Amino acid sequence: MAQDDEVPQQQDAPRPPTGDELALRRRVSDLEREDVAERLREAAGEGRLSYTELEDRLETVYGAKTYGELIQITADLPNGLAVPNAAASTLTPQYVPGPATAPTMTVFMSEQKRQGPWTPPQRQEVNAVLGDVTLDYTEAHLPYDEIYIEVKSILADVKIRVPQNAIVHLDSNPVLGSVSEESAGFGGTVDPTTGPPKTFHIQGTAILGEIKIKRGPRLTKRLRLT
Repeated sequence: MAQDDEVPQQQDAPRPPTGDELALRRRVSDLEREDVAERLREAAGEGRLSYTELEDRLETVYGAKTYGELIQITADLPNGLAVPNAAASTLTPQYVPGPATAPTMTVFMSEQKRQGPWTPPQRQEVNAVLGDVTLDYTEAHLPYDEIYIEVKSILADVKIRVPQNAIVHLDSNPVLGSVSEESAGFGGTVDPTTGPPKTFHIQGTAILGEIKIKRGPRLTKRLRLT
């Protein structure tokens, strides 16, 4: 009696990757690497990382290829990246700046400048520790009538330059530091400001540091040197 031909067993199809796995494999952009770098500098400013640890992690950040690598770098920090979940979108970055916001600008023993024809966010938070920060809004494209800036300066120097006709509401809290608003300097030519004035809401905390709000373009611009 002939035996029935064996029926080949059907193999299970490969399991498609979950949303979490796709999110961890997603390749990251320069903007996301810089966001994580700022989180690390902030943690170092709080004393959570030593200077050597900060340098080592920054080197790893700028060499990271996937979102999962960035999560590992910040896993032990309270401001680290969140582990993705299936309910969240897996095709977009964990943080996508909206038109009116930006990641916190964290400066630790370094210098950052925003000047020239740039487009600032409507809300900007700055944490500076032993650093130097310049925010120059005089040539910026400002699509908002009101701009909100929150600054914490710890042994740092922060300069905010606003348009000549800007309205400034300053809420200052110096602790053995200085928060001041200065008028435009003398010398050179200042172009007439067109359009209605913008309103700047600036909240400044200076701990052994300095925050200066200045009006009008910088001297090199007034003297046509740049």
